[in-house]
This record gives sequence, structure tokens and C-alpha cells, in this order.
Amino acid sequence: MSELAYQILPTVNQVEVGNYSVFYREAGPLNAPTLLLLHGFPSSSFLFRHMIPILALTYHVIAPDFPGFGFTKSPANFPHTFDNIANVMEGFLDALDIQEFAEYIIDYGAPVGLRLAVRRPHAVKAIVSQNGNAYLDGLGPGFGAIRSYWASGSQSDRDALLPFFTLNATESQYTTGTKNPESLEPESWWLDYALMNDQLGNIDIQLDYLFDYQTNVAQYPQYQQYLRQSQVPLLAVWGKNDQFFLPAGAEAYKRDLPHAEIHLIDAGHFALISNLRDIVHYMLPFLYKNLKSGKHH
Repeated sequence: MSELAYQILPTVNQVEVGNYSVFYREAGPLNAPTLLLLHGFPSSSFLFRHMIPILALTYHVIAPDFPGFGFTKSPANFPHTFDNIANVMEGFLDALDIQEFAEYIIDYGAPVGLRLAVRRPHAVKAIVSQNGNAYLDGLGPGFGAIRSYWASGSQSDRDALLPFFTLNATESQYTTGTKNPESLEPESWWLDYALMNDQLGNIDIQLDYLFDYQTNVAQYPQYQQYLRQSQVPLLAVWGKNDQFFLPAGAEAYKRDLPHAEIHLIDAGHFALISNLRDIVHYMLPFLYKNLKSGKHH
């Protein structure tokens, strides 16, 4: 096998970050600009399995699993908050000595990546947002029951969210709004579902995260201020049929980043799985333009 083939095939690794053992996939030349791929709910770094070898031809690519997701091992009792995910991701970057990077953010990956950017504005060289929201405009009807839980904090509203964790609901996150759902690989939702239900108490962890998601909405003004001040290069490539994050959320980036590139594609929430070619079509020229100079690792 050629050296190039070895380089683009991802390795799987664990790195200790405090009391966490963070699982991550890595590929590409270590001296190339780093791309940090941040997954969403209910997925893991497995979401990026097809994208990583494409990006690794040119970039150093890393995709970690968040605490409570995928194969990252967390202590028995840990804060089920987005601040804590960002804390662990900061420790992860430090453990790998990554000082500069571009981000790919989707779903939960958006508030995590934007927290990192607010904390380390000079580290983030570019952002690709795929249905990664930072504006009230983008919150769709899929948040109805979640908003009710934010407002009440009641056990009944918490219990009303349990259907989110069924196999059917997990599958529908991939298939809803997708042009050819029959062409999707079923292992996407089967693995998400299996891992979500693998660990005793993990559904409670996920419910806590859904409740804590309101802190992301409260921080939207901070994220927007960061965008205005940094004028970071940003590409929003968005599945326009997403029930959770509406196309208006993509367009809203233009308010703070007049030079942002916005592309709406005929896809649902997990456009990365259904429409990888479309995303790569926009992503590769954007990254080439904004990461072509300098060593970012």
C-alpha cells in the first residue's frame, strides 16, 4: 500500500484528558493545517468516516467523540453540560498540542466549536457550519418539546422527550428531508442508537444535555459578537429541509459576517451523510482559499 493511502486512512486513538479518555479519529499529514470535526446529536466521530479520507489528502484531520457520545470514556459522575464538553475539547486540543485549527461544526458541534472560538479566538482560522446554528432565526419546529422542557424543567416535560431516543426517531434524523432515504447506510442510525443505549444512565445524560442546550441559546449574542469582531472566514452549507435548524439560521451568519459563503442544499439534518459530494464541492475551495498558507499545527 502506498504511503499516501496510509496517510488518508484514519487511525483510531484514545487520549487522556483529566478523568476522560477521549476517543478520536485522525488522518492526514501532521504538518498540514488542522481541521477539527465536531459532531452532533446523536452521533459521534463515525459521522465523518467518509469525509476524513477526502480531507486528509491535504489536511491534518481530527474528529473526537464528546463525553456521553461514541467511544469516549467518561467518569461516573461528570457535568452533563455544553460548557463541560468545551472544557474537555480544550483539554483534548492541548493534549495533542494543537494551537491553530479550522472547525467543521454540525448540530451540538456548533455550540461546542463556538465556545472554543470565544475562548481562543486567535486559534480558529476558519469555520464550516453544516446545520450548525448560532441564531434564534435558525431554531425550527423540532425544538418545540425541548423548549417546553426548558420553560418548566418538569419531570413530565422531561419524560416527553424520551421518544427522541428510539430507533425510529434516530433513523428519522437521517431520513427526514433527504431526497433518497433508501440510499442511506443504515449503520449510521443503528450505531448511534446502540451507543446511546449502551451505557446505563446514558439516556439521562442525553436528557440533561437537551435541558442544558438552553445555555447555548443564551450565549448566541456572545457567539455573534465573536463573529463580528473576528470576521473569521465562514462557509455555511446547510441541509435546507432540516426540522431542527432552519435555513434562516444559515442566512443569519451574513448579519455578522458579510463575506460568509452560504449554500442551501436539498437535504435534511445529516446532509453530510446524504449529500457528501455537495458539501465537499463547496468545502474544498473554501478551505484552500483560507488555509493555503502557513503551518497550523
